[in-house]
Amino acid sequence: MTEGRRPETEVLAPPEAARAVVGEMLELKGVVKRYGSFTAVNGIDLDVHRGEIFGFLGPNGAGKTTTIRMVAGVLRPSAGQVLVGGDDLELNPEAAKMRVGYIPDRPFLYEKLSGREFLRFVAGLWGRDGEAVRARADRLLELFRLTPWRDELIESYSHGMRQKVLISSALIHQPELIVVDEPLVGLDPRSARLLKDLFRTFVGNGGTVFLSTHTLDVAEVLCDRIAIIDEGEIIARGSMDELRAQAGSGGAHLEEIFLKVTGGDAMTDVIESLREAIGE
Repeated sequence: MTEGRRPETEVLAPPEAARAVVGEMLELKGVVKRYGSFTAVNGIDLDVHRGEIFGFLGPNGAGKTTTIRMVAGVLRPSAGQVLVGGDDLELNPEAAKMRVGYIPDRPFLYEKLSGREFLRFVAGLWGRDGEAVRARADRLLELFRLTPWRDELIESYSHGMRQKVLISSALIHQPELIVVDEPLVGLDPRSARLLKDLFRTFVGNGGTVFLSTHTLDVAEVLCDRIAIIDEGEIIARGSMDELRAQAGSGGAHLEEIFLKVTGGDAMTDVIESLREAIGE
């Protein structure tokens, strides 16, 4: 690494050729996901611009993780299209998936590999090998302060360390789009702050982030635009100002907007009434 340069300036950027491309980074067109007679996602349309952090929010069971997994190519839609950088995930899956780095909510890793070996293994799945990949893996481990443990087996890692390796593995092949489900789970405060800075740096370097989280204050501060899904359908979308206008809530924070549009404010009123009834 060049003396004086921070490691993230080199590893947190999509390929040079992708940075000048125009058009949407992610498009969902009439996307449906059914499990038998149950419809988990019901014909959603969504677009994510290049160079933005897009928040995807909703109550438990609303269809968030199902949508995230379809965007990452883990699940196949029952109907509709998912386009990543213009490539259809159904028609051209290899090209579309090559653009994506996926960070699921739970870190499932090969425990008999070291952190360094796991990153090189993942890079090999994308057809990447050689000295450049080894150097990139070491810089990612350095970024998350995992260098002292890079040759230790993952089975000895804490949950937070595993999460850091998982995040590193999503970046190893230099994706254009990071798709992330609950990114702060298991991270200590310093690592959580680092991850937020990482997303901003990645976007500042020309990348795009599609983020699902229950941490609404993080989403409010971090995301450029937000969509809220409930019962499989998009019920609100836009910037914070646009969401406030849609919810009819002048200076409201995201939590207030979220509760209002998903009906959660009614439950809040019930809880408050119960507290009054028992004299709390």
